[in-house]
Amino acid sequence: MKEKNQSKVAVVQAGSEVMDKEKGVKKTIHLIEEAAREDAKIIVFPEAFIPAYPRGMSFGTVVGSRSNEGRKDFFQYWNNSITVPGTETDEIGKAARKAKAYIIIGVIEKDNESSQGTLYCTALFFGPDGELLGKHRKLKPTGSERLIWGEGDGSTLPVFDTPYGRIGSLICWENYMPLARTAMYDKGVQILIAPTADAREAWLASMQHIAVEGRCFVLSCNQYSTKDMYPEEISSREEFKELPHELTRGGSCIVDPLGEFVVKPVMGEEKILYADINLNKIAEGQFDFDVVGHYARPDVFQLIVNEEKQENTIWKK
Repeated sequence: MKEKNQSKVAVVQAGSEVMDKEKGVKKTIHLIEEAAREDAKIIVFPEAFIPAYPRGMSFGTVVGSRSNEGRKDFFQYWNNSITVPGTETDEIGKAARKAKAYIIIGVIEKDNESSQGTLYCTALFFGPDGELLGKHRKLKPTGSERLIWGEGDGSTLPVFDTPYGRIGSLICWENYMPLARTAMYDKGVQILIAPTADAREAWLASMQHIAVEGRCFVLSCNQYSTKDMYPEEISSREEFKELPHELTRGGSCIVDPLGEFVVKPVMGEEKILYADINLNKIAEGQFDFDVVGHYARPDVFQLIVNEEKQENTIWKK
């Protein structure tokens, strides 16, 4: 019997069905069903799970030029990205309702409000009633990600109240942005979801640091992917010969509010990580450090967050 304020969470470490959104949705639903059989109430998927984090792909680009083959790769990536809401979110929502669980999943989202040409790296939140609760668009793509993804704005920085705690998300290296983290803490996040494509030791140390800093649970979720998961027809296939077989080795983990691993990083396999988390540990941790409470100094430091939606429309009425 679970204690009060205790719930089971699941972190899904798996590889994408690369460049195939239909298969990607089917795999997502299968994994939701598997986690639901273990009575998970919060189920987390990696960054860009549908249709993929395109690790190793150059899209035929060097500074100053783009190739026709690379444009075709981008079209395939764009064509298998999803609109929000849309058919794919409806299907995932049905799976969430059947599982009676909160689902947080990384997708590549088409801009369906203006040109549709821009893609965003997005985390979607579904409730146990199957409703799409909201989304977070990555504020700052990293490095060459900026070639293929646009920038989100402050209008998608939600933290949701749930029976299992207040849930919010920062995607991958957004977690290195001190002010973004502070915005999450200020909204009272208790379970910080960190979908990522990073499995380095420094990332894992950061997950522990953030848990201690925010006195929150951190669920870090990465893919496990290999070269043979990618379609043969992509133009970057020749470049892949120089890459290791494991493109993304995992490293998903669950950390408690004192920075201890509840589930240590898992490497080298597809696996669902499970843990029972107890929100009482947050108050225990805040006894001596509450970053936006008794340990804050608002007379010295103040944070301003612009949460207005930034319109891209050229013509103003």
